[in-house]
Amino acid sequence: KNWYVIYTKPKCEKKVGQSLSKRKMENFIPLNGKLVKDFRKRKIIYEPLFQSYVFVCIEEARIPLLYQVEGIVSLVYWKGKPAVIHGEEIQAILEFTADHQDIKLEKTHVKVGHELQIADGPSYTMGEKILIIKNRSFNVTLPSLGFTMIAELEMESVRGLDISFGNKELLLQSQS
Repeated sequence: KNWYVIYTKPKCEKKVGQSLSKRKMENFIPLNGKLVKDFRKRKIIYEPLFQSYVFVCIEEARIPLLYQVEGIVSLVYWKGKPAVIHGEEIQAILEFTADHQDIKLEKTHVKVGHELQIADGPSYTMGEKILIIKNRSFNVTLPSLGFTMIAELEMESVRGLDISFGNKELLLQSQS
């Protein structure tokens, strides 16, 4: 089984995810919690992090079955073949969305296997993923998707924070 990316009709991510679950196909829709200030109160609204994308874990032989699901436009292709997303990147997205809110996405042009140079601030490279902690922001680059997820950290949460990323643990300590 491999993880693939499905492109859906706009605003149909949840419907597609439910249809895939009914057909016993493992799928993942990363949600981004956004703080919305209403007239008198604040509330968190969850929206898909990657608009019009759903991740699905299936065998390559079952890919044609995906086109029977209503709301799916196509699979995302890379060099003429369905784009395969590494399980480590899916796990990184899962952990990142569980730990952070108001996540921003930026397009990146990091090629797999190339090292990213950061002029200022600490950076850590773990396999193909690049983790950067700089100016109280926490970034994870996903090379196979071409995106960087960015979350701002509050100063209180940075002090003595343990961040687990894959098999490795990083201990952040801020200077007061």
